[in-house]
Amino acid sequence: MSDEYPTPQQFPYHQPPQPQPQHQQRPEPPRRRRTGLAAAVVATSLLVGGGAGLGGAAVWDATQDGTSGTPSASAAPTTSTVANQTQSPPADGSVESVAQKVLPSVVKIDVTGSGESGSGSGIILTADGMILTNNHVVEVAGEGGTIKVDFSDGTSADAEILGTDPLTDTAVIQAQDVSDLTPATIGKSANLGVGEGVVAVGSPFGLDATVTSGIVSALDRPVNVGSDADGNSTTYPAIQTDAAINPGNSGGPLTDMTGAVVGINSSIRTASSATSEQSGSIGLGFAIPIDEVMPIVDQMANGETPTHARLGIQVGNPATGDDAGAVVSQVSPGSTASEGGLAEGDVITKVDDRRITGPDSLVATIRSYRPGDSVTVTWTSNGEERSGSFVLDSDATTS
Repeated sequence: MSDEYPTPQQFPYHQPPQPQPQHQQRPEPPRRRRTGLAAAVVATSLLVGGGAGLGGAAVWDATQDGTSGTPSASAAPTTSTVANQTQSPPADGSVESVAQKVLPSVVKIDVTGSGESGSGSGIILTADGMILTNNHVVEVAGEGGTIKVDFSDGTSADAEILGTDPLTDTAVIQAQDVSDLTPATIGKSANLGVGEGVVAVGSPFGLDATVTSGIVSALDRPVNVGSDADGNSTTYPAIQTDAAINPGNSGGPLTDMTGAVVGINSSIRTASSATSEQSGSIGLGFAIPIDEVMPIVDQMANGETPTHARLGIQVGNPATGDDAGAVVSQVSPGSTASEGGLAEGDVITKVDDRRITGPDSLVATIRSYRPGDSVTVTWTSNGEERSGSFVLDSDATTS
């Protein structure tokens, strides 16, 4: 292992449930089902809250009807005239116009395997049924599981996995024997600005074709949702949004106000991590920027093994009281980091113009590049600031 990643203690993902550090986000998993609409226990930072809201709404409706009293029995009847109106088309740039454009390109995904079942969302990429989703949505299928896709017109089809990439939490599946689907328009996440309006579409808690809206709350937010079997972290520079995202939205699109996909809704932060039940959105949702994953999507679609950029180091947090950054704990011989002069104990503080605040920040930043890209790294070594140009390695294996 020579990819840069935080040391193992940074990843409580595979350990018994315990309170999570503030900087970590847990994966927004597919809806687990036991019987009916009950959701099974999943990650400790998600709480079951699907039914609680209904009860609250019912109480509000019964007690907050907006009247000051009951109508008088002697009140005179009134006659109203209903105008014969034609609905106007939605204005460009409105949530309604985005919904009309995007809904036909979003699917609900039901997955079974290994005694488990769940549901998530997906984005149609081609008219013949290639669909982008999250790895954590379809990984339940594994070997011998099943995947069913429900389309916006009420039809459904079986699907199979074309490729998965745990490091970016993405997957591509292929629906069987379908045609004339409506592919989504792929946008540019690099064009997003904080405060810009966005729309999320998906199947939260299994409620397909659900549309929510909000704004971009932050960009390049380092989100660490665990690690793969080799200890490499699933960390990405997320788009943070306050659009309501809940379990089941995973794999669905986050779009700009033209209806172009700018992100893949993938994870949420909840108010508590001390319980093993699911809860709803608190306005802290995270999407994978589409720019960073489209090259990997192309590799999976072509049957290739996804590749990722790397410096060739392992990193950890600075000692308490030290400046922010990522401390180099190990350098792989022959890597670009080694050839460029990085050494154990150095603290990386910047990559190009992006400030590095910790290990997750560095991993997320490097993951936003591709193998072969050149970056300028700034670091401190024995108190002295240094910088250099590095051509990023690839994690591709060679025979």
